[in-house]
Amino acid sequence: MQLEAKKLLEDVRQACEEIFAFTEGKTFQDYKQDHLLRSGVERQFEIIGEALNRLVKTAPDVANQISHSKRIISFRNILIHGYNLVEDTVVWDVVAKDLPLLYSQVAKLLGKAH
Repeated sequence: MQLEAKKLLEDVRQACEEIFAFTEGKTFQDYKQDHLLRSGVERQFEIIGEALNRLVKTAPDVANQISHSKRIISFRNILIHGYNLVEDTVVWDVVAKDLPLLYSQVAKLLGKAH
């Protein structure tokens, strides 16, 4: 795997870990009521989406091993360009249901067991 691909995957891994740390012990109500928490989580999703967008262009074979990479990139675009359309329930649902799979796949690609 190219060095650039590893760096991008590492960016995704770190952003996932930041989201896990931000949301640990939090409920949806906590998330909904805490602007700083929402901003932090959304920023990390923007980083994930941008890193995957670059990965698709530089190492598509690697990006294809990540489930729903195109949907993740689209999610990033909505967070950035359609910020007024973002629903807290959707973001929280992605944190709870989709982020663990992404993290696991990226860790595996980096050779780090999760």
